[in-house]
Amino acid sequence: MRDLPKKPTNTDDYLEALPTDQASALQKLRKQILAAVPSCEEYFGYGLPGFKLHGHPLLYMGAAKNHCALYGMMPKGFDDVLKDFKRSKGTIQFTSKKPIPAAVVKAIVKEKVAELEAKWGSAKRK
Repeated sequence: MRDLPKKPTNTDDYLEALPTDQASALQKLRKQILAAVPSCEEYFGYGLPGFKLHGHPLLYMGAAKNHCALYGMMPKGFDDVLKDFKRSKGTIQFTSKKPIPAAVVKAIVKEKVAELEAKWGSAKRK
């Protein structure tokens, strides 16, 4: 049987396997998310680095051939500030040369936290 490349099982391995520019862009995004909500937990799900809050998924990030992306149902109200990015209701694509502005990342994360806490409460359910 031929040797297949090992699939990453954690964020650090995932980032290490990427080209330098994409790894750098996602590492910057990772730091911005963790700074915006220090109580969130990093995890690896669906083959992507992700973030949970109170046990519930918050956002994911990843890389494709020609872009990086922030994944998760995006809150409303960001159309104007994201008009220059390719996006869908669950994805914002960006590159290392054109990252999502830090203030926008912070605002999206804060809005996602508010949505999650409104739905699930601010403490982990037992």
